[in-house]
Amino acid sequence: MATLSVWKFEDENGAEQAERVLLDLQTKGLIEVRDAAVVSWPAGAKKPKTRQTHNLAGAGALGGTFWGFLFGLLFFIPLLGAAVGAAVGGLAGSLADVGIDDSFIRRIREKVTPGTSALFVLSAGAVMDRVAEAFTGTKAELLETNLSRDEEDRLRSVFEPE
Repeated sequence: MATLSVWKFEDENGAEQAERVLLDLQTKGLIEVRDAAVVSWPAGAKKPKTRQTHNLAGAGALGGTFWGFLFGLLFFIPLLGAAVGAAVGGLAGSLADVGIDDSFIRRIREKVTPGTSALFVLSAGAVMDRVAEAFTGTKAELLETNLSRDEEDRLRSVFEPE
């Protein structure tokens, strides 16, 4: 079973610092990172900077298409207008089947704002007490969607190249 987690930080550099912690946890075998991406939103900027963390992505990574689409839904689609929003509606419906629904999107939009950052992680096999301990003091807020194997496979199939 995989977990899609979103860790939100109160400053624009928190997610990058957390990425280093996550890499250390993976090296120690305390979590299996299947894929990850960082969002950093500088104060005063109109939109966030996004980056897939290729150095963390393991077997079964979702890939840039997934992250690009998700971040488009989260941060850019409302700015592009109704025509683009309607065009991606069907694909967004597929995400709802795996727990990334309107409520998830709304919650992320409300919390990841200028001056903050977020670390998006698709992981498995986490030793939760050790992972939580590693993030103690980071002032991170964790939002989490648990994905079953079937849900993960369906999510992956939405973004696999044909």
